[in-house]
Amino acid sequence: MTTARLSLRIDAELKHRLELEAKREERSASFLAIKAIESMLRDRAEKRAAIRSAMQEADKGSFISQDAMDAWVASWGTDTETAPPLADLKFDPS
Repeated sequence: MTTARLSLRIDAELKHRLELEAKREERSASFLAIKAIESMLRDRAEKRAAIRSAMQEADKGSFISQDAMDAWVASWGTDTETAPPLADLKFDPS
């Protein structure tokens, strides 16, 4: 993998905290910054994929009502805990 230089300005306090963490981890500040950027980009990609998937599901017109969700959540941790609810609301997506 080829590398490229990236220069940026950050708050002095943030830089100090990054350097302290790098010292604790026995890593360079650059290494930790790269890992943080990779993590942020991965998280955002996963979030976009989840939103895209939810929108595709919504386009089908099947939804779970708030009452069904509330009943399911209320059952958590009880002797009568129920399975996740199925879609009980149908809308014509056209």
